[in-house]
Amino acid sequence: MSPSALMFGAGNVGRGFLGQLFSESGYTVVFVDVDEPLLTALNAARSYPIHLVENERSEEVIVAPVRALHSRQVDEVAAAVAEASIAATAVGARALPFIAPLVAAGVVHRAQRGIKQPLNIIICENLKGAAAVFRQMVGEHVPADCQAYFQSHIGFVDTVIGRMVPPPTPEMRQADVRLIAVEPYKELPVERSAFIGSIPAIVGMEACDNFPAYTARKLYIHNCGHAMLAYLGYLRGHTFGYQALEDPLIRPYFEQALAESQAGIVAAYGVAPAWLDQHRADLTHRFANRALGDTIFRLGRDPLRKLAANDRLVGAARLAEKAGVTPQFLSWGIAAAYCFDPADDPLAMALQKRLTSPSNEGGEGLAVVMAEVSGLLPGEPLAALVQEHYQALRRGQWM
Repeated sequence: MSPSALMFGAGNVGRGFLGQLFSESGYTVVFVDVDEPLLTALNAARSYPIHLVENERSEEVIVAPVRALHSRQVDEVAAAVAEASIAATAVGARALPFIAPLVAAGVVHRAQRGIKQPLNIIICENLKGAAAVFRQMVGEHVPADCQAYFQSHIGFVDTVIGRMVPPPTPEMRQADVRLIAVEPYKELPVERSAFIGSIPAIVGMEACDNFPAYTARKLYIHNCGHAMLAYLGYLRGHTFGYQALEDPLIRPYFEQALAESQAGIVAAYGVAPAWLDQHRADLTHRFANRALGDTIFRLGRDPLRKLAANDRLVGAARLAEKAGVTPQFLSWGIAAAYCFDPADDPLAMALQKRLTSPSNEGGEGLAVVMAEVSGLLPGEPLAALVQEHYQALRRGQWM
């Protein structure tokens, strides 16, 4: 029998990325999820299809063998943890507390059986320091007599997910609940120093020494680029990210904002500009992928989180400032994010309510909210730029 890879989460990242990499590396993939129709279908077929889509071509890949467990099957999941050679999570940060006891029960099984092989768990969650956070969660459920084993045999590994996997459409799910469409890109940077024991050979996985640079590249180039397209594209009435990228008015803002962000990353992390030049060119090509159908709404939703002080836009602008670069174009993106007001995004509407409440009207209201949401304080240069551009965008004026 082939070794097993345990995948907590059979959604976009679990099924659409890690499952494929584990399968191509010779593992049987065991999914743990709560989506009963999906679990039933996976167990019936013992496989699932992935459509790799680009503008020029598409390809179907069958991932097999697989099987699936419901998270309430506590004993079976614990046994799967005990038997796994590698594991990963992609459940969403809010669900981590619910799977921590399952992982802990599996750790106890491994300790009681005297399994010497370490188990490394790759944490694919949108959460700063996700590996350390989840380690602590699991550790709280491990009994005292297994703590030494837990510390020496279970590794928690941070990663950054670069593959773009839009949620399956209702039509796709109706046709085949297992089906998922993704881009072909399959690089998986992981933190080398977090592994316990030897690092397994996983297709697409790259063990990195300067891992913080990869985290910064994902947040301040990839996520930042998506945010620029989303918020400026929304103001221009676009539906899809690729439409914003093709807009001749938006394109210079997008490119110059990423150049500002790149200057900050180079200065802060000591990486070669050419490394980021190549990544930006590749990303721009990937963002133009019409076949993914990635929407402005998905890229821009929850602006409260995306406008946080260390997140994709304000964090990138702060890095640029530290490098001696004025974040002129990034500040346009921040201003546009404060204008994002789709009615079906409750968090965007909550932000707009704060901006337009009777006690916070006009520019003074923006100043108060920027300080609370983004840490942009009145009187500092970045706050002044954002405020100026916000007022211009509200008047329909661009550079």
